[in-house]
Amino acid sequence: MRFLFVMDPAQTMLPDKDTSFALMRGAIARGHQCFHCLPVQVSHEGRSLRARCRPIVVSASAPHTILGDESTVEVDSVDAVFIRRDPPFDTAYLHLTQQLDLMRGRILIVNDPQGLRDANEKLFAFHFEHLMPRSLVTADADAIHAFVARVGGEAVLKPLDGAGGSGVVTLRVGDRNNRSLVDLHTREGRRHALVQEYLPAIRAGDKRVIVLDGEPLGAILRVPREDDLRANIHVGGSVRATELTEGETELVREVGAELRRRGLWFVGLDLIGERLIEVNVTSPTGIQELGRLTGSQPEARVIEWVEARVRGGRK
Repeated sequence: MRFLFVMDPAQTMLPDKDTSFALMRGAIARGHQCFHCLPVQVSHEGRSLRARCRPIVVSASAPHTILGDESTVEVDSVDAVFIRRDPPFDTAYLHLTQQLDLMRGRILIVNDPQGLRDANEKLFAFHFEHLMPRSLVTADADAIHAFVARVGGEAVLKPLDGAGGSGVVTLRVGDRNNRSLVDLHTREGRRHALVQEYLPAIRAGDKRVIVLDGEPLGAILRVPREDDLRANIHVGGSVRATELTEGETELVREVGAELRRRGLWFVGLDLIGERLIEVNVTSPTGIQELGRLTGSQPEARVIEWVEARVRGGRK
């Protein structure tokens, strides 16, 4: 089979961390051919999409990434498209999903373009409010300060379009930085921000649950540094093996059913203390860490699922 990865520059992939790298590695190991292109290299005339792309081979040994000669490929001639551009979901990302909409029902797209548009990684969790910590989205500074007091005097403030823990800060009643932080995040009332009650369970870590077609593929525990609120790996969080509790399994089952309905096939759920924090749909990570901690190859299971879906004619 032939797989097209629409993503950031291939040279930016870290061979021991990037999930896109692992997916390519898994596909190549099973005899498939992978192509790489940037979002800006996708074009269309009428309903015919084309991509200026290059064949790509990845390896655990240097050079880790080898790109072939560029050529133009008709997108409907490949078997599956993986949209793996990192957040934020900006205008260019929006246009890419609208272009790929023209391929819906013709080829498998991971994840579904409409699903990507609908599922802001912070806001989509509100479809499952009963599974979340107490949360508020607003541009009103006074409302944020009142919320912090109402939930016990400590809360977490986040930008709606952030990723990897960028911009995540703690607000505490009495902290003289609060008003400046809120003004910064809301651009003095001109931009919405998310504020959530602080969950002390974060000190034990947050769980990244990798979900494939609505079912848990596995989970890792990300533990923050002692001097940081954030557990994200790239800001220094450590990774440990973990299992899902009974409550977390029920949560994933409920959320997974809606993910499947929307064509959000490959997703990362972030959980703290059995509460849903974020739903990562654009380019979820963690598969390499999961593989190392479990001695398995979860990327192979993803590729096997893609093979079965393509052969079954399900787009």
